[in-house]
Amino acid sequence: MRVLGIAGSPRRSGNTDLLLEEFMRGAADKGLETKTIALRTLKFETCRHCDACLKTGQCVVKDDMQDVYRELEQSDLIVVASPVQFVGPTAHLKAMIDRCQCLWARKYVLKVLPLGDERERKGFFISVGGTKLKDMFEPSLAIVKTWFHILNIEYAGELLFKGIDEKGAIKKHPDALKQAYEAGQKLAEG
Repeated sequence: MRVLGIAGSPRRSGNTDLLLEEFMRGAADKGLETKTIALRTLKFETCRHCDACLKTGQCVVKDDMQDVYRELEQSDLIVVASPVQFVGPTAHLKAMIDRCQCLWARKYVLKVLPLGDERERKGFFISVGGTKLKDMFEPSLAIVKTWFHILNIEYAGELLFKGIDEKGAIKKHPDALKQAYEAGQKLAEG
């Protein structure tokens, strides 16, 4: 089993990075192979909406997203971590999701499995937000759940923390890092 962690924060070693790191450590401690991609380190364009993928199921833009597509295909568990910015995911994460338009085209236009096989996959979402707004995670949850659905990835859960803003503030939460580690272990166990 292979776990892919997708770090969507523009801030290196920020709160979602720390949570994702613990989640991945929990999965690795259960014997799973893990890999984390930090979107902030990749060079990729936004979706051009050129519709070329409607004919081929492939994106015509050749950049670092090609590596992301390969990692998505090879992974059994996908963990997405992104802080909330203006009640949505970061621009990095949203741009990556938008570039999966070619995978949408495979499924809904070309009628083939978006990632090429019928393995059961699971997905998990980790997020923090600086405020304590009642429904602050709902827009991000809708986007991530829809993306998982398009990729035939079963939504397996989330860890969401309100009132976490300053870099490293998650370390002051009484058990957030422990929760992330345990969630990684639990997802690894199936």
